Amino acid sequence: MFKMPETFQSHRRDARRAGETYSSQEVSKMTGVSLRQLQWWDEQGAVSPVQRGHRRMYQMHEVVEVALITELRLKGISLQKIRKVLSFLKDELGGGLVEASQDGGEVHLLTDGENLYLESNHRTIVDILKNAKQPLIGVCISDQVERLTAKVDVRKGVRSERGEADHRAQRAVSS
Repeated sequence: MFKMPETFQSHRRDARRAGETYSSQEVSKMTGVSLRQLQWWDEQGAVSPVQRGHRRMYQMHEVVEVALITELRLKGISLQKIRKVLSFLKDELGGGLVEASQDGGEVHLLTDGENLYLESNHRTIVDILKNAKQPLIGVCISDQVERLTAKVDVRKGVRSERGEADHRAQRAVSS
């Protein structure tokens, strides 16, 4: 059984970083996953980035998928079941995995190995936990997205609004 809140069903806007791609080395640094593991997951069809020559280039939603796979593997979920989770997320959110979790709220993925729930309402999450007949494993997708996008911002040397204003003022003075 798959449960999807209505608020996510129509969420399909463009990603803030839709055009950016990341090399395997960058994804490895961002997620802590080895290059060989990334290659293996590509070969197994878990995450299949675009190939440019001999290089794998990941879009942000694929970087988030890598982080989710890592988190779920650490919690004992098999790669076969993780593929089903990723397929569910792609079917329900399209490429909107990153966008769905950037609206300021938290998005949680819960599973008992059979059922999948994608929830943002804390009350609903508590109800699911209270009524569960089996132990549930949870991952906060929003936390993963926030952590990864913060690393991208640091990597790209993104300035804060205040820092940008200071930079513009300095340029004006030196002109």
